[in-house]
Amino acid sequence: MKLQEYPDRDMMMIDLAQTLAGELNTCLMTHDHASFAVPGGTTPGPVFDALCAADLDWARVHVMPTDERWVDETSERSNARLIKSRLLTNRAKDAVFVPFFQEGLEAEDAMHGLSGRLDAEFPISVLLLGMGADMHTASLFPGAAELPRALSAAAPVMAIRPEGQETRVTLTGPALSGAMSTHVLISGDEKREALERAQGLGVEDAPINLVLGNATVHWAP
Repeated sequence: MKLQEYPDRDMMMIDLAQTLAGELNTCLMTHDHASFAVPGGTTPGPVFDALCAADLDWARVHVMPTDERWVDETSERSNARLIKSRLLTNRAKDAVFVPFFQEGLEAEDAMHGLSGRLDAEFPISVLLLGMGADMHTASLFPGAAELPRALSAAAPVMAIRPEGQETRVTLTGPALSGAMSTHVLISGDEKREALERAQGLGVEDAPINLVLGNATVHWAP
């Protein structure tokens, strides 16, 4: 794990956006397209705001969520909604978005078809992840009944039902750990402490450990 520390969050977001743009551009120099998996939530929003202005051949960048609640894009809880409004705008409006949610289907029934559509996107060229204070990443939550299967599933995506929450679809352990380049974005003392705690735990107690070995972690107070 490489830890990159910043004096403030604004600098971190701008620097990370530049790093991601550089890696996507490098990938496009030798590949037909670049696959770019990104989280939802509010934390990556400022990164997207800077990255969307990057001078890239965005039409060859395929963007997908790392995980998604099984809700329509009109929902405020939809990761696709945030990604489209904050990243797929400005120059990045030409990027290809690869959605997980399918109207009219239960999540479990959509997995086979979704896995097939995602085949061409692996290995992920550039992966951006967040981490919760409970050390979860994507929708891989410690203690979840589906976690052991999600960590080793042959399929790249899996539907899970976290207790008391909506059904979600998440990239699985092999899909995440197989990324060519991985960045983890966190901020604040609580997340820093969780990161340090994770390093002494197994992957089922700290799913973020799936990727830390080959990841650059970006942290600001």
